[in-house]
Amino acid sequence: MKGYDPKLTFDEANAAVYDELAVLGDEAETVELLASLAKGGPALELAVGTGRIALPLAERGVRVDGIDFSKPMVAKLRAKPGGDKLGITLGDFADVGVSSKYSLVYIVFNSFFNVLTQDDQVRCFENVARHLNDDGVFLIEAFVPTSLGLDGDQYVRAEAIEVDTVRLDLLKHDGATQTIEENHVQLTTHGITFNPVVQRYAWPAELDLMARIAGLRLHNRWGGWKRQPFTSRSRRHVSVYGH
Repeated sequence: MKGYDPKLTFDEANAAVYDELAVLGDEAETVELLASLAKGGPALELAVGTGRIALPLAERGVRVDGIDFSKPMVAKLRAKPGGDKLGITLGDFADVGVSSKYSLVYIVFNSFFNVLTQDDQVRCFENVARHLNDDGVFLIEAFVPTSLGLDGDQYVRAEAIEVDTVRLDLLKHDGATQTIEENHVQLTTHGITFNPVVQRYAWPAELDLMARIAGLRLHNRWGGWKRQPFTSRSRRHVSVYGH
């Protein structure tokens, strides 16, 4: 995507609408599973964003740290109740630029795919592995590429249609590079806003190989946060890796 810069994408405008776009209705199940995997130990969220998951997880008594490069997203997190109690590091989450070790490191909502090269995705796995306790685990929630539902290599979908607002999702796909270019466009009586994102997706088996390179192995893979079986019909996966 010409001119794409993730630091400009996740700006004040994106932070203002992110919670509306990201709420999926399964936050309670997400927090329940993460809390059980933390086993009372500390947790680190990569791409913590506005704290959609980190804050309710902290309310469960889990010590939660986070990493994100977006100052506006972190500012919104800080403004929420309990947001000032989380240890937040500003930076590239692939670097895992913290000194502590954790019982749980996790990344949700397809955010792992915001790392745009395979080399950097492997590097992220390696850095995570160095920050896990001996019995710690790394959890990734991501879509299964077949779930994109493409008719050809692109689509335009209506995400919301109201009297004075229309929100469209436009996507282009390059299978050779495993890249999707997407823009959420909102048209209102006040004007037009754009929320572009570029992702480099990976198949579950590719993630498993990345884990092995980093000295980790797959412990569990589910089709959702309720530990549903992962099947050929699953649209997403929740994968857990450990030593």
